Amino acid sequence: MIYSYFKKTTFCEEKNVNSTNSNPMTLVDDHRETNHFDSHQKKILRADNVPSFPIERDPGKHKMIWEHPIEKQDELRRAYWNVGPYRVDPPESRDGIGRKFLTSWYVLFSDWLEYSPSKNAAFCLPCYLFSTPSSRTNPFVVGRFKAWKKVGGVHCVFLTHQGLGPNSLHKMAVQKCRDMMNSSQHIDKILVRQSAEVKAKNRLKLRVSIEAVRFCAFQGIAFRGHNESVESQNRGNFLELVKHTSAFNDEVAAVVLENAPQNASYVSPLIQKALLFIYASKVQEFIRSEIGGEKFCIIVDESRDESGKEQVAIILRFVDKKGFVRERFFDIVNVDDTKASTLKQTICKVLSYH
Repeated sequence: MIYSYFKKTTFCEEKNVNSTNSNPMTLVDDHRETNHFDSHQKKILRADNVPSFPIERDPGKHKMIWEHPIEKQDELRRAYWNVGPYRVDPPESRDGIGRKFLTSWYVLFSDWLEYSPSKNAAFCLPCYLFSTPSSRTNPFVVGRFKAWKKVGGVHCVFLTHQGLGPNSLHKMAVQKCRDMMNSSQHIDKILVRQSAEVKAKNRLKLRVSIEAVRFCAFQGIAFRGHNESVESQNRGNFLELVKHTSAFNDEVAAVVLENAPQNASYVSPLIQKALLFIYASKVQEFIRSEIGGEKFCIIVDESRDESGKEQVAIILRFVDKKGFVRERFFDIVNVDDTKASTLKQTICKVLSYH
């Protein structure tokens, strides 16, 4: 149904379309469009480019683009650019020196030239779409160009309007129209695409770090090295394992260690401890599921490390579902002293968490 608004029809057919179609998109048109259509005007109007209000096709009758609400301007621009420049047969009447608008100009300037029968003037569609209040001096925006004798020759007004360089106002407006319709290059789409690439790289870096933490924890080896600088020949088990992994995969090598952003390398001691805490939580959850709702015993052992801090190791002893006696190391916590009340409070705190 929507294509009936833009196909070439007779005047009577347009009246029937406007009277029977209930689509909110309305093209106000009191003249027959000419047969001088180019490929630009044969674009299919997508549903997401249909404005929610009527638009005036005659460039001599519509409001300036900046007079519309700012949230509706892009919607209008897409709709006008999709249907293309307004092309109608000019009237037979001529100016004082016997000249009139020629339909052959539609072919020569097919991507922008349009004609208003109400003002008997030529307009530029791209310049109108991206006009501003300062564009009031542009005759092809406000519809003051009627000097047909100036069209043609070396100093053709239409060619002068287009400009020679790529930075002319007209060519910049045309480029803005093309950029507007190229939705894949819109900033929101680019940000989404870049965001997806960044997420993929971050996940790859994090996966390498997770595997390195899992290997070191499972083997019970130290993570840190005495010298973890770039110049060091042995940066510690964790960093050396990440480096070793990158040697077999170019995709990994491109995103880890020195090739990673300094604020998102995922190899710092803080990240290592965070990953270890996650693994420890998973192990504790598994031990908790092994015990289930059965009874268990608690074995507590206290020791003091080299820094003088008191540490308490908590071991759980229980019979599993298969009847075997199991002893699982559950947690180790720092305590201020080894009094019975302190140990009881610490044990209750640890067990209540799980």
